[in-house]
Amino acid sequence: MPSILTMKRSGFVALLCALLTACASSDPVKYTGIDSAAQLSSNTGDRTGRVPFSYEQPVDWSRYRSVQVAPVIVYGGADHQFGDMSDADKGALASYMQQRFVDALRQRFALTQTPRDDTLLIRLTLTGARTNTAVLSTLTRFDIGGGLYNAVQNARDREAMIGGSVIYAVEIYDARDRRLLKAFISKQYPKPWDIGASMGALSASRAGIDKGAEALVAQLR
Repeated sequence: MPSILTMKRSGFVALLCALLTACASSDPVKYTGIDSAAQLSSNTGDRTGRVPFSYEQPVDWSRYRSVQVAPVIVYGGADHQFGDMSDADKGALASYMQQRFVDALRQRFALTQTPRDDTLLIRLTLTGARTNTAVLSTLTRFDIGGGLYNAVQNARDREAMIGGSVIYAVEIYDARDRRLLKAFISKQYPKPWDIGASMGALSASRAGIDKGAEALVAQLR
């Protein structure tokens, strides 16, 4: 019969394994199935790790006053980063992403379905996401080890020890001539001490989408 000490050790090892598994976080890749893959290159100017690949032409964004937003695509390539996420959760995130990006872009542009000389076409592709790990995502905000680690990550605006995230591609075209103006891959996630975003399987991914939508609008001002 195993001793109490052995049982405690076994429990600790099991918890440690769960933590290490939950902490494993995928870095975005240049997804081969998106149209702009060949143009994307490593974004050496990004120190946050949120936009590892990008492409951009010199553009006077102020000349664009309206925007078409294509329906969000859920990426189906073999190099996707959804893990074992269900199709239902992917669909829920895609719908949320469509609404949040449209709402954010409406702050800067008039929405249109008729391309003019001053119209952008924006295509969004959801390429990956990671759900919160039940209980552990919130627990590690408060325990000693996780709390210290997340305090540092919070100050650096980096990813929490255990938490969800979202990865997506943005491709921006001149709507008239379909010329690619800007494209990038982004990984977004909430700040580690955003406790609300640690509760619920998709809450961190949704918080990442919120941040990404506002960041895009800021880039196009």
